[in-house]
Amino acid sequence: MEIEMKIKGLVIDPISKMPIVVLEDLQNERMLPIWIGVFEANAISLKMENVTSPRPMTHDLVINFLNQLNIAIEKIVVTDVKENTFYANIHCRQENKTIIIDSRPSDAIALSLRMDAPIFVQHDVVEKAQSLKFDENLEDSEKLKTWLESLEPNDFGKYKM
Repeated sequence: MEIEMKIKGLVIDPISKMPIVVLEDLQNERMLPIWIGVFEANAISLKMENVTSPRPMTHDLVINFLNQLNIAIEKIVVTDVKENTFYANIHCRQENKTIIIDSRPSDAIALSLRMDAPIFVQHDVVEKAQSLKFDENLEDSEKLKTWLESLEPNDFGKYKM
């Protein structure tokens, strides 16, 4: 079963100093933090803030290819988490043909924003993620979990590079 989610925002992990894209279900009941790279966070942030670059960035270039080839992104799905690494698929359509492409969730999310495609997460991924050890130090892991649960809308301000 898939759960539709939206991007709640981007934050910086206070422990690792890495960007986190936080997904939230449409009922605001569950959050899914996914640690991502700085470049992917920048690509997501630029689109969230409606900032256009003078030349196409990588994700914009991919969208240009898809548009020229008449390929639509129908949805993205975060499909699995193994050893603290998340996996995703991009579900595309070209005429009557369905195409599913393996992707990092961060790239899939950046593309979904550019194509207004919905974001889904497999139910079991949300369940597995609730039990992930974010850090080998349990104290830090608990601090991080508490911090994520306490985030308020103002905490998701403009992402700073």
